[in-house]
Formats: sequence, C-alpha cells, structure tokens
Amino acid sequence: MTGDPLLPNDWHDDPWDHVSSVSGDSLDSLPREFGQLRGLTRTVAIVVAASLLLLGSIGFWVVRVLNPSGNPEVAVNFTVNDGDTIAKIASRLEDAGIISNATIFRWYVSTKGSIALTPGYYSLKPRDNAGDIVQALSTPPAQTFISVTFPEGMSVAQMGERLAEKMVFMKSDQFLAAANGTEIVSSLRPKNISSLEGLLFPDTYQISGDDTEARVVARLASMMERVARQVELAAGAKIRGFSPYEILIIASMVEREAKVPEDRSKIAQVIYNRLSKKMKLEIDASVKYGQDPAMSWTDMKATDTPYNTYLHEGLPPTPIANPGKASIQAALAPFGNPPATDAACVGLPAGVKCEYLYYVLADAAGRHVFATTYDQHLANIEKSKTAGVLP
Repeated sequence: MTGDPLLPNDWHDDPWDHVSSVSGDSLDSLPREFGQLRGLTRTVAIVVAASLLLLGSIGFWVVRVLNPSGNPEVAVNFTVNDGDTIAKIASRLEDAGIISNATIFRWYVSTKGSIALTPGYYSLKPRDNAGDIVQALSTPPAQTFISVTFPEGMSVAQMGERLAEKMVFMKSDQFLAAANGTEIVSSLRPKNISSLEGLLFPDTYQISGDDTEARVVARLASMMERVARQVELAAGAKIRGFSPYEILIIASMVEREAKVPEDRSKIAQVIYNRLSKKMKLEIDASVKYGQDPAMSWTDMKATDTPYNTYLHEGLPPTPIANPGKASIQAALAPFGNPPATDAACVGLPAGVKCEYLYYVLADAAGRHVFATTYDQHLANIEKSKTAGVLP
C-alpha cells in the first residue's frame, strides 16, 4: 500500500509543510499591513533607544552639575537675607560662582523637601557638591543678623533708639556713648568736635548677634566716609569755599527741611544765599535740635542755644542730623539763580536780583514755595494759611 494512511488520498506536499526556521527573505511576501507594522516597530525602537540615550546624557549632566569634578575651592562668605527664598538663594549662588546652575539646584532642593532658611552669614565652598551646600544652608549659621534701617535725617540719639528697638540686647545709651566719644575715628570729624552727629550714614545694615554698639557706630561712620569719597565731598567743598564738615552741616539742615526731592537743591541755595549776605539762616529744624519736643515753638524760638539760627548768624556748630547721599549732593550742587519766569522773580523792583532767600511750606505734599523778597515771603505764608497748610 503506498502513501501515509493518516493522510487523505488526495493530499500533496506544500512548501511550508517541513519548515524548520524562518529567514528574513521569507517575510518579503507578508501582507502590506504586516510590513508597515514592522517599520513602525523599528521606528519606535529607534525613538526609544534615542530617548534612553538622551535621558542618560541628561542624567549624567545633572549628576555632574550637582557633583562638580575636582576639589571644592576655598570657602567664601555667603549671606542669607531676611525674606530670601530658595529661588533667590539659587540665583545668587549661581551669580557668586558657588553653583553652576540655579534651576538644577532648585530642583535638587525640592527633592529634599526644601530648606528652612535662617538669615545669617554662611561659609560655602564654590564647586562643592550640592548635598554639602544644602547641608550647610540647613545648619544654623555661626553668625545671625537682623536688618536695621536708619532713615535719612535721624539724629544720633534717634539712631540709638532705633538700634535698641530692633536689637533688644543693645542699649541706646551705649550707642550714644560710642557716637559721642573719641575712640571711633572718622576722617570727616574736626579735631575740636567729639560728636559723630552728621557723620553716620543712614542706610540699612545687617547687624549680627555678636555685634556691639561701638562696632555698629564704627560701621556707620565708615560708610559715611565711603559715601563722601563717592560724591567727592572734599573737592566739592573746596570749590564752594567750605570745609567738608561744613558741607555736612548744610546737608543735615537740607535733610531735615526738605520734604520732596526737588526742594533739596533749592533749600541748599537759600542757605548759601543767606550766608553770603550775612543773614541769619532761620532754619526751624536747627532751632528744634536738642530741644524738648514738648516745648512750644514760641519757647523754642526764644531759647538761646548754639543751634538757634534765629538768634545766631552762620552755621550751627555741628550737623543737626545724619544726611543721606541726595542731601549731601544738594549741598554740593545747589539750585543756583531761578529763571526769570519763576514766581520769585516776577514783579521785583528794578535793580533787585532774583535769588532764593525765603521759603515756606506750600501744600500737604510737603512742597515749598520760594521767594526773593520778604514781602513775597509774607504773601506766601498767607496763602499757605488760607490753604490750611499752616496754622
């Protein structure tokens, strides 16, 4: 009997009956849909591989950013200010060259649950690894500080009160003792003057927990010396025929009298004009200096003190406050003569030079109106009274 008894009589062999492996060539004749699927699979595989390669490269770069190669550099001081955020800190760390990428640093900190920042001075090493930097910033600083602002126009006594208010372990009388003594050196203080009134620069200072009143005074005095160099106080004073100390006296009066920036140079001009004419300055703020604030203005004006510019000609013996940079610059560069269209120049008698000699408060915003003659000044006073600016 011929053939396989298990197969039908009409069975015949086909090419795929005895296949043991599939070659790549045999797939060429697959349906078109299968071919497209194969191409898609290959594309996906390439994309996945490329993505993995890219992710690997990015990951390697991030690791290198967080862990710079080589040894960290010498530690530098870094200040965390009151109110600083991680974003601000990261940006400043990058600017300072301590880290190379603020964005990566912020991300890394977020993975650690952020940092509780304490204002103070920190010692950080540039190119140190991010973990060490975060640990250093998370550790309370060896030196903490509080920001204390001394506004322009404060007297030494007022500065002492402000310091004691902000730094509870400091005393205003100790600040005054340091400011009125001779131990702290200032190149701006004449030899016959003991007080540093007018020689302490008003600004915001970061005062640490281990500071002393004397050290704070020294810093304020040093800053005034620095500002004096910036505005070329010595050269400017020489041009005007005054000493640097006298310019600071004028600047202190400008600081206390001016309420708006545009009046500073005009008030300085009034002072110079009255000094040149041997007129008493009649600066209210100077009269009030050192007086009991409970006294009436009438009594203050009648009290004979070296600062009563209604009774004495010339400048007061010392500054009456600590002036800011703008008032110092106004004292160095006063307004000059007003233009012919200025109200102080209109209607002047023939031969009368138009120059600022008087001023009075003109409105609630603090602006002053200026005059050449006393009659103009009296008219301006009446206008201010009518407007409710003056009592």
